[in-house]
Amino acid sequence: MAGHSKWAGIKHKKAIVDSRRGKLFTKLARAITVAAKEGGGDVDGNPALGLAVQKAKAASMPKDNIERAIAKGTGAGADTESYDAVMYEGYGPGGVALLVEALTDNRNRTSAEVRHAFGKHGGSLGEPGSVAYLFDKKGVCLVDGQRYSEDDLMPAVDAGAEDIVMDEDVFEVICEPSDLTAVRTALTEADIEVTEFSVQYRPKTTVPLDEEGATKLMKLIDTLEDLDDTDEIHANFDVPAEVLERVAG
Repeated sequence: MAGHSKWAGIKHKKAIVDSRRGKLFTKLARAITVAAKEGGGDVDGNPALGLAVQKAKAASMPKDNIERAIAKGTGAGADTESYDAVMYEGYGPGGVALLVEALTDNRNRTSAEVRHAFGKHGGSLGEPGSVAYLFDKKGVCLVDGQRYSEDDLMPAVDAGAEDIVMDEDVFEVICEPSDLTAVRTALTEADIEVTEFSVQYRPKTTVPLDEEGATKLMKLIDTLEDLDDTDEIHANFDVPAEVLERVAG
């Protein structure tokens, strides 16, 4: 999966830019609201909510915003909102499989926007289950491979990490989604900086792309990420990191 960690890093930089526009906070708040709606407002007893709140704190989201988002999900807030988690599946340029996680209060609107984005950039939206089987759902922590060695990451294994993979100059610490909080905590307590952490759909096989194909794919991904309802995007491309830096950086 050459370049996947590079892509994660690029997305992280884009998120910082988005946060300046307030867009990131809106998406993070929506994720908190949905997690609270589905599993309750107890951060310690609801792993999905705990992860959503951790990501919000990592992005320096104010505490009041987090509490309001939880209240919206549990119905305790005056401005209760109803969002649903929806997964869209399809193929992009070069036959790359994509999973698009969305949080929406209007499925018809979101479906139309996602379908339009796929069609505009040479892709096609598929039926539920059409590409999901190509991915495994995993928790992933990214750690700078130039600052730390694999031996430094052993506390993560003790906390439940299944594998440690080097992608270019980044370590990917992989675990079951339910172990992500424990793994991240173990790394942090060992004074190891986790640069990014998330639940991802990791591809079982990958599709190699040249620079032209990668450019087309990134235009589709950028369009999908710009949609207000999009939460996360996962894809099974294989692109060298230096090419990905040029076309997506």
